[in-house]
Amino acid sequence: MGSSDAFIRATVSRISARLGHGLADVAAEIAVLAQDAPERLRQEWELFQDEVRAEAERLEQVEAPAARTSSSGLESAEITTNSNCRSPQEVVDQLRASVDEINRLLEARS
Repeated sequence: MGSSDAFIRATVSRISARLGHGLADVAAEIAVLAQDAPERLRQEWELFQDEVRAEAERLEQVEAPAARTSSSGLESAEITTNSNCRSPQEVVDQLRASVDEINRLLEARS
């Protein structure tokens, strides 16, 4: 019985050592992440701001040709949000027609 008792204690000891080592590794990784977190957040915030600026510029460029097209005699799709006069289905149909018109204009340009 003495050898099986030693075997069980050795097993428990090795499991404890492995878990302890694993926990130490996890703690070290968390410490590294905690150190890098402020810099990472700053970088992500700057990237987000750059993306917003780029999207705003893109939208301005898309709207500018649409304004020129409207002033050149082509009708633009008008979407009214007055729900008292139109049913939801009519609004959806108008939105679909507007998307079709925009797609047609984009395909004509390319």
